[in-house]
Amino acid sequence: MRKRVIIDSDAKNEADDQFAIVHALLSPSLDVVGVIPAHFGTRRTTDSLAESREEVIRLLKLMDLEHEVTVADGAPKAMTDDQTPVDSPGARLIIQAAHQPGPLFVLFLGPLTDMAAAILLDPTIVHNPELTVVWIGGNPYDGVHGGEPSGEFNLSNDVIAANVVLQSGVTVWQIPWTVYAMVNVGYAELDEKVAPHGEIGAYLVRQLKEFNAAHVDPEIEHRSLGDSPAVGVVLTPQAARWRHHPVRMFDEHARMTSVVVEGRTVKVADDIDVRFLLEDLFAKIKEHNSTRTADS
Repeated sequence: MRKRVIIDSDAKNEADDQFAIVHALLSPSLDVVGVIPAHFGTRRTTDSLAESREEVIRLLKLMDLEHEVTVADGAPKAMTDDQTPVDSPGARLIIQAAHQPGPLFVLFLGPLTDMAAAILLDPTIVHNPELTVVWIGGNPYDGVHGGEPSGEFNLSNDVIAANVVLQSGVTVWQIPWTVYAMVNVGYAELDEKVAPHGEIGAYLVRQLKEFNAAHVDPEIEHRSLGDSPAVGVVLTPQAARWRHHPVRMFDEHARMTSVVVEGRTVKVADDIDVRFLLEDLFAKIKEHNSTRTADS
């Protein structure tokens, strides 16, 4: 049985969401039920949701999938308290899919706003044993922090939502920054294995280099594809090493506290199989282009 997947992505926040979205769409064992564009705070723009949606649509058009994949907007902003959901078509899509039979993985490549909204709007979904939330975000459970004053980026964009989701009892697989930051790839490899393979390959590499030049360092020649592990662990959970931890609360600065939520655990990745992840992605991009070329 194909695994149903919903991708919730702050797609224009950086340059790695794009690779994860493409990877999921090109994986025959995954049935992408929909893509939810997500907000990414206000640190770089005041219209992050619209920018994410525009980027998602761009990717689908480059892959000739704009009429085949549902796109449902998520929340335009973070939660203001832990009782008030930010309702959205994206949250409603999660609820609808959670009430249908079969495994469902909801991949969060940014904040957990839309999952928290879905849970608050319909608390019954947390009892679905086939529903799994896969979250790229947060710090590991060994006291290591993300190095930013406000904590790890995805977590800091909606701390309230993270606390709501992790306390709810829904199954969560968390991939913290110490793991996702290790999915590094150099320009030389991208130029060889991705850029030559069609419009989508060329775009993926171009936008990554442009982001680095504009927001990181024009002399840099690498980047972490940090959102891709969310796809890899759904393709095969054995692509990561896992440990279960008691859920702990996050404070307003996106830092883990010593407050333990009794009876709640989270499955946290300690490591990821980067070789499998990147080579599977690159091979699928190449195959996709070869198939389109043969059909044209």
